[in-house]
Amino acid sequence: MCTAPADGLLLLHEARAVADTLLGDVLRLPVAKALDVGTAAGMDRAVALLAARLRRAVGRADVDAMREAVAVLDVDWMTTTAAQRRRLVAQSLEAAGRQTAVIPSRIQAPLGDAAQEVVASTRSHARREQGLALAARFNAVDRRVGQHIVRTQGNFIRDEYGRRLDAFGEEARRLVAEGLEAGLGRSDIAESLERAARGALIKRAPFYWEVVASHFISQGRSFSQMSSYAEAGIRRYRIEAVLDEATTQVCRFLHGRTFSVGEALQRFERIESLERPEDVKQELPWVRERLDADTGRAFLYVNRGSQETRLAEVLRSAAGTRDDVGEFRSLASDKQLAEVGIGLPPFHALCRTSLTPFISQ
Repeated sequence: MCTAPADGLLLLHEARAVADTLLGDVLRLPVAKALDVGTAAGMDRAVALLAARLRRAVGRADVDAMREAVAVLDVDWMTTTAAQRRRLVAQSLEAAGRQTAVIPSRIQAPLGDAAQEVVASTRSHARREQGLALAARFNAVDRRVGQHIVRTQGNFIRDEYGRRLDAFGEEARRLVAEGLEAGLGRSDIAESLERAARGALIKRAPFYWEVVASHFISQGRSFSQMSSYAEAGIRRYRIEAVLDEATTQVCRFLHGRTFSVGEALQRFERIESLERPEDVKQELPWVRERLDADTGRAFLYVNRGSQETRLAEVLRSAAGTRDDVGEFRSLASDKQLAEVGIGLPPFHALCRTSLTPFISQ
């Protein structure tokens, strides 16, 4: 049987879990079961495993949604009125929506398990590698972190599939109108609609679950680190980027900057009560990079609502190199960065940056 690399990793991981159980429960031999999301390699492994688990949980929902949508739209469009065409597209979206509606509930179990693993791994790493005095059990904030990241990630996924269906609806109306204007037959229009549905619902899916898994684990790790630091009496923390060939300009710029643990926990309390994904994005925006059209200079910035805030200008890029952050002209202090929601990874999709305690000399 052929499997994707991440799915193959999941099979190996589950086989090892069975072996660990046999060694521990039957032979009474000590085994190390937990992943370590505190290391770059452990983070990569955890992301791949969670992405594979999410794809398995979702199953064929994307494919079923595409087929349901296309089946409704397989009609002789030349014999329909404008009102009928609008109604058919709406019915198509409803049919696809019934299939994708199951996805948020199906991912609850793997996300819930992953949340527990991320919090436990973060606390273990803080004790073992960072030398913090922490209790073995989760504290109250740890439990809230687990509940929060599962709930908000479910909301993000529900919102994402809503956007996909809306985008496909707009594309379907355009394709039908252009097809009729060009005099295309039923089969030609049906083929173009199937391509559009496949692009909206299936082709984006594999990489999407990698992004979801990375964001979920990175955010859970960051919040859990704040909980651990507060419990250990640490007041400030430091951004620690993985400085290799894949590191973004964003993480190179933020590497080494310090922020307040207390202020980070206050931000967590604010977003904990938010339900709408857009509101969460406003509190914790991703940092983006673009070239200024007039000057050709590269800037890092965030968008919050309709307001753009520039954070830095890239003076010398170190992209593609190791152990070099490059050079930047900072346009915001650490305090200003915190005020616009920058300070806790992830800072962008597939972000690997972590945190360490900062003790001033």
